[in-house]
This record gives sequence, C-alpha cells and structure tokens, in this order.
Amino acid sequence: MLEEIIPDICLAEEQWKGNIIICPGGAYKWHSPREALPVAKAFAGQGWKPWILYYSVSEQGEVLGTIPLCQAAAAVERVRKNCPDKPVVVCGFSAGGHVAASLGVHWNDDAVFAKKEQARIRPDGLILCYPVITAGQYANQESINALVKLEKASYFSLENYVDRQTPPVFLWHTASDSAVTVQNTLMFANSLAAKGVPFELHIYPYGVHGLSLATKEVEEPEKERYADAHVAGWFRQCTEWLDIIFYKSTQAET
Repeated sequence: MLEEIIPDICLAEEQWKGNIIICPGGAYKWHSPREALPVAKAFAGQGWKPWILYYSVSEQGEVLGTIPLCQAAAAVERVRKNCPDKPVVVCGFSAGGHVAASLGVHWNDDAVFAKKEQARIRPDGLILCYPVITAGQYANQESINALVKLEKASYFSLENYVDRQTPPVFLWHTASDSAVTVQNTLMFANSLAAKGVPFELHIYPYGVHGLSLATKEVEEPEKERYADAHVAGWFRQCTEWLDIIFYKSTQAET
C-alpha cells in the first residue's frame, strides 16, 4: 500500500522539489514506524513531498519473491503520474533498502517488467540507509529467507545487477552494525563505482542497526538506539546531495 503523507507544511504541487517514496525496514516481516512517518516529516520539512510504501511482508512465513519489487515499481509509476515533472526518489531502510535497491537494479529486467513500462518505473534516485543488499556471505539471512528459497537467492544479491542505467545513489551505514553488516553497503558502492554510477557514501564508526534519523524523536533505548548528532548528519548530507543531483546546487549556494 502506498500512502500519500499530508505534511504539516503546505506547499502547492509546483513548489515541491520532488517526491520521496519511503520504504521502512523490518526484515521483510513488519514495517518499522520509526523509519516511516518521522522520516516523511523530515523530508517534507526540506521541501520534498513524502510518500510511504507499506510493501508486502512475510508475517506467516510466506515466500515473497518479487512481490515487494513489483509494488515499488507500481508506487514509482503512480507517483510519477501524479507529479510528472518532478524527480521520484526511493528511500529505504534495512530491508526497505533492499526493496529500493531492487527496483534500482531490476527496473529494466525484461523477465519481470514489460519494455513499455520500464521508463515509467525507473527511480530517479535511491537513498539507502543501512540497506540489506546481498544474499551471499554477508546476507541478513532473515530478510533473504522471507524473499526466496536458498537455491534461488542469487537474484536478490543486488550488488551483482548494478549497471550503467542504475540511478544515482546516496548510501549510509554504521561500521559497527551487527544486524546488517556494513559490507552490504560497501559491496553495493563498489559495484556502483565499477559501473560509473554517481553515488555518495557515508560510513559512521559507531551505532547499532536501525538508527533511523538518529534523533531524540526516534530513540529506542531498550534496543540501544540513541540520538547521535554525528550519525544524524546523514539527513542534512542527503538533502544536500538531492539538491546537487537534481538541481546542481547546494544549500550554501542558494
């Protein structure tokens, strides 16, 4: 389900910089509220119209396959139809990062999507926050198991499918993440570099998995998720990156 968020800030359609479709994490088992509405409000505050994609999850052990991928594609197509002249960026956290990155590398897969729809479903950019990427050695196995049986997991090792048509990417992770290891982000960044895809990468030295905005608002002390001013800098860096990629300017220059 794609939810259009009505933010506190009221802008006319033509005043929005673009659209951010947010995919919260949750190991493909649930959707983290800390990675949904607070993030949507933050992007709205920077002039980006927010949407939240509540993609299908495996609550009873269902094998999801490409269902979340196809739902992300449909979300991009719907938002683009609604706002045809504005960028459509997909932002994902953890397993939601896998959803976003899956569309970023598989939007032009003829086996899944018809040629005539591929241009409409390609995101203009990706924001990947401590994403699940690989089904290999460094996999978050809980997430991958929700998608596919082991013998067919290679399609979900997204680092192997980056090509020159993969959209620009902003990535961040913490080096001490033990749930989804930093190698996931590093492998994807290496593939982007090899294919010449523009990207910005930030690796912070400390912090557990699932920090979201890393602000007081989204603290979760029982899971050692505390506000961290250094890690929270990712959001400012991300919005500056958006301006650079889509408007060739930074906040300092405007």
